[in-house]
Amino acid sequence: MDLPSTKPYLIRAIHQWCTDNNFTPYLAVLVDARTRVPMEHVRDGQIVLNVGYEATSRLELANDLISFQARFGGVARDLLIPIGNVSAIYARENGSGMAFEPESASAAVASTDATGDDGDDPVPPSTPPAGRPKLQRIK
Repeated sequence: MDLPSTKPYLIRAIHQWCTDNNFTPYLAVLVDARTRVPMEHVRDGQIVLNVGYEATSRLELANDLISFQARFGGVARDLLIPIGNVSAIYARENGSGMAFEPESASAAVASTDATGDDGDDPVPPSTPPAGRPKLQRIK
């Protein structure tokens, strides 16, 4: 009997913990063809998103997909993120949260290609971006 993944439940729990403690929940996401995010904000195949209730509209943290609407440059955009592409959820203010190994096949292939590995050794887990996230104003 295959049990459902605990990942979506942990994401919801940490999101709720952040909200209850007045922290800003951030998602680190590996971007691939299944991910719908503003591509102009993707760096090195990843994007970090504020998923706090103040920054999102119609936020839904489902078992297989995270969907919400957010504004980028004043324009509302619909975002869709497969749960398997979430590499971390953490509080912006103190970095507390949880990192996950990538579940998407294309993320594992991208990591292998970047390291020049021939596939005989396991791919090391991805870590969230180091340091504090940076907000850049674009006019």
